[in-house]
Amino acid sequence: MNSVTLKLQAEPLILSALREDITSEDVTTASVIGEKATGEVRLIAKEDGVICGLDVFARTFELLDPTATCEFSVEEGADVTASQDLGCVRAHVRALLSGERVALNYLQRMSGIATAARRMSALFAGTRTRLVDTRKTCPNMRVFEKEAVRVGGAGNHRYNLSDGVLLKDNHIDAAGGVAKAVAAARAYAPFVRKIEVEVETIEQVKEAVDAGADIIMLDNMDLDAMREAIRVIDGAAEVEVSGNVTMERAARLADLGVDYVSSGAITHSAPILDLSLKHLTVTSNPC
Repeated sequence: MNSVTLKLQAEPLILSALREDITSEDVTTASVIGEKATGEVRLIAKEDGVICGLDVFARTFELLDPTATCEFSVEEGADVTASQDLGCVRAHVRALLSGERVALNYLQRMSGIATAARRMSALFAGTRTRLVDTRKTCPNMRVFEKEAVRVGGAGNHRYNLSDGVLLKDNHIDAAGGVAKAVAAARAYAPFVRKIEVEVETIEQVKEAVDAGADIIMLDNMDLDAMREAIRVIDGAAEVEVSGNVTMERAARLADLGVDYVSSGAITHSAPILDLSLKHLTVTSNPC
């Protein structure tokens, strides 16, 4: 994650997560660990996958203890294996114990998404098609989850509703049809915004082409209908495929030749990558 995004977007959310987990104090840790004790703990992978979120992990401890340092033996986006030692965290022991769960929650979640993104992206290797994510992210986790998608090798669709125009079924119904929706968007949106239209039928595909849509999203169409839609579009717009794009369905889309395949599953259904902080050692325990 770039330093500006980490500081302005991620850090306030990390602080909020820490406040959720520590109302006033970590009563367990405070009862058994002296305030000045320092130590280190090892970060261990418990399964194979892609590591992602090391900077977020480190920042969690730094917010609790400005003297905290992390030394990692792997780089962001690296493939890791079960039982691999990924590095260590050195800090006041109270910070290590109090920050452990929040730091691991971010790291495990981001690593799980990066792993899913890399595995699904591999299905499109050697084709023109780019796997991208959606806005189906956990509330207040988007900055982390979209970063994980990027680290995993997939692309980001629009970050939020301010990023671009995507006319979905309800927008089209409210506007009175594809042509009216596109015309209204052209008149209102800044000229730098592309206009994407979600379609479900070949008739809507034809309307979107005639209306001059920049991107046409084929939503929940079967393979035969998508092939016909691509023939109708014939290069007049970029083509995206969306709707229930699981690993199994993604494999069947690789040969279509579309520009983008968007999958909500790589964020909303990705399991965590199991990681652990182990072997805590107290290195200094002054009175």
